[in-house]
Amino acid sequence: MTAARKLRNDRPMAESADAQTSTTGHLLNGRVRYSQPKDGFRSGIEPVLLAAAVPARPGERVLEAGTGAGAALLCLAARVADVQGVGVERDACLVTLAEQNAVANGWPGLRFIAADMASLPDLGAFDHACANPPYHADGTASPDASRQAAKRASAELLSVWTAAMAKPLRPRGTLSVVLPAALLPLAISALIDAGCQPAAMLPLWPKAGRAAKLLLLRGVKGGRMPFRVAAGIVLHADDGRFTPEADAVLRRGSQLDY
Repeated sequence: MTAARKLRNDRPMAESADAQTSTTGHLLNGRVRYSQPKDGFRSGIEPVLLAAAVPARPGERVLEAGTGAGAALLCLAARVADVQGVGVERDACLVTLAEQNAVANGWPGLRFIAADMASLPDLGAFDHACANPPYHADGTASPDASRQAAKRASAELLSVWTAAMAKPLRPRGTLSVVLPAALLPLAISALIDAGCQPAAMLPLWPKAGRAAKLLLLRGVKGGRMPFRVAAGIVLHADDGRFTPEADAVLRRGSQLDY
């Protein structure tokens, strides 16, 4: 779970029942009620983009690694009726928040468990898997434990998570990640090692003419199609506002086809 510019409509609207530990706001311009920790790590735009990238259809099962308070699966459920999601998160407090979020939004198809992806229990087969993994391997450590766990990891974590997500995927199931562009070579290697053919990449340009800092990458288990680089989307206009293309995803919940 990485940090990024917060969605303006993701600012806390009201205090939750436990005002000392969490706040309640919303995602997708009010379509998703969302409680998250009051302090420490707070969701950025990455889980919303990740949800838009998962090509799930009604009734299909989706596994998410490092689900946090459930933002990605919540946004996916807002777009795809009757989707069945399982979010895996090591922090039991975040799992509790994610469960409360699913109930608050009326989506019984979402389930959250406290577990480590390195020792994932048998959860059955899935049609899709996704993750917004921690990626900082160096630099100054955060004094906040939740931010530290959400943002920092060893270089091997991406490979461990990819292998764990790929194992329960059905043949031709998809595996989607949102991550920094600098990790593309490592992510492609991890997909190949896990038996998922790298299928497509979608760059996320911060502004027109600037290099992409983030990207979405998709692999297909047992896939054979050639790798594609999609046109990508520009996230911000010169004035800092979201572009219409980004707004369609981040506020209206549109799917990212790539």
